[in-house]
Amino acid sequence: MESFFSTPLSSLEDFITEHGFTKVHAQTIYTQIYKHGAKSFEEISGLPQKLYSLLEKKYCFDFLEIAKIQESVDDKTVKLLFKLSDGRTVETVCVPFQKKYTLCLSSQVGCAMKCSFCFTGTQGLTRSLEKKEIILQYIQAYAYIKEKFEGHQAAPNIVFMGQGEPLHNIDNVADAIEILKTTEGMGLGPRQITLSTAGYLPGIKRFSELGSVNFALSFHSPFNEERNELIPLNKAYPIADLIEELKSIKLMKRQFLTFEYLIIRDLNHTRKHVEEIGRLLKDMPVIFNLIPFNEFPGAPYKRPEMAAVEEFKAGLMELGFHAMIRTTKGDDILAACGQLTSQETLS
Repeated sequence: MESFFSTPLSSLEDFITEHGFTKVHAQTIYTQIYKHGAKSFEEISGLPQKLYSLLEKKYCFDFLEIAKIQESVDDKTVKLLFKLSDGRTVETVCVPFQKKYTLCLSSQVGCAMKCSFCFTGTQGLTRSLEKKEIILQYIQAYAYIKEKFEGHQAAPNIVFMGQGEPLHNIDNVADAIEILKTTEGMGLGPRQITLSTAGYLPGIKRFSELGSVNFALSFHSPFNEERNELIPLNKAYPIADLIEELKSIKLMKRQFLTFEYLIIRDLNHTRKHVEEIGRLLKDMPVIFNLIPFNEFPGAPYKRPEMAAVEEFKAGLMELGFHAMIRTTKGDDILAACGQLTSQETLS
């Protein structure tokens, strides 16, 4: 049997019309499952009886097991540990904002990039996620939020900033995004989806395949020597090569390239860094998301003082850049940026 959550609407329409039914039935099914949360074909009323039988023989609803749930006592951030069919696990984080949640989705079990500031990087890469495993993180996390938190019924935004390098799994990520953007399904717009990369250049060259979603680069230093330490991938794809490729990304009106900048105590936030950023990124449509380092067990770095973060922000703004400081959420449950790992979470 095929997983329903691996099936684009066009394939469902083809299957249904081949058996003498109309595309409207396929669209109804998609809407009921994705928008209204039906968990089986039986929960969808009004379909021809013969169609129910055909669908149940063709498709299965292979939901993921939620193995563990943690909720922050500080800010209602929720971390879900999903157990996959092969026993592997991944973490998904539900981050609260004023009007709705944003879901931080994982794209791989572990990660091959070995970034020194990231807990996920310590566990290495096991495998990439299938498109259904990406989609089901969203579907099931959204269902949990709707049931648990009154007033958070709107479809959450997505940030691909969980475990893994999403552009290292671009085919499955692209397929998952396409299904989640389907009007009859979740109907997410491209600006509701942000993909963050450590700078995986082969994937950046294919970024247009993702359909105008927001782009974020894990930047962290304008100097190759420092960035090599923080992101070993930089040795293969250095800063100048990345910037040259980013200039070719076509942006929509009022859309920016987000540069995520992890600020680490006594490392990457001097005036020299500000000046080099100004030289490298002059006239580029960039917005900086400044992230005070979130410590994790065994972390080689320390969190900076907020005064240093504010000073760095002021320096960037003096050069004409947009800059904001990301509010830390979920650090009490190791759910903040750079703190995810599923290696030992079940033990």
